[in-house]
Amino acid sequence: MFEVGDYIVYGSNNVCKVEEIGKMDFQEPSNEREYYLLVPIYAPASKVFTPTDNNKVAMRPVMTPKEAWALLDEVKDIEALEIADFRRKEETYKQAMRSCKCREWVKVIKMVYGLREERKAEGKKMTASDEKYFNLAKEELNKELAFVLNMPKEEVEPLILEKIKLA
Repeated sequence: MFEVGDYIVYGSNNVCKVEEIGKMDFQEPSNEREYYLLVPIYAPASKVFTPTDNNKVAMRPVMTPKEAWALLDEVKDIEALEIADFRRKEETYKQAMRSCKCREWVKVIKMVYGLREERKAEGKKMTASDEKYFNLAKEELNKELAFVLNMPKEEVEPLILEKIKLA
């Protein structure tokens, strides 16, 4: 269980601060379920309420700065996402994104980056689906790394893409 003041990654809300933990006003008095009140760092006017025992949306602590630098060092060694059946490519992307795991986001980025380079060599553009998940994975990864490393998001992306190009 997380504590008030913790920073966590919560599903597609990315980095959130745990503002409160407790019962909700709308609950029946007999309901003892506790909730987190989360405030997304990149959308501070928003509030997210989720049960503390939620097992439907991925929740995890944010990386430490040491883990973030280690991830950046590992990017070149992380394999691109494998897609066994290209007819189910979008579902594979969705699963990777829902996992809320940085390494899965890197796999998506590397996979689509490779596809983009292949298509560019053939004189073709990237598909809308590939573009969508490439940008989504970059955005999620950039947000968390930027927060953890205390740097602007715009400075994180070149670090990642440089590591991918070196792979």
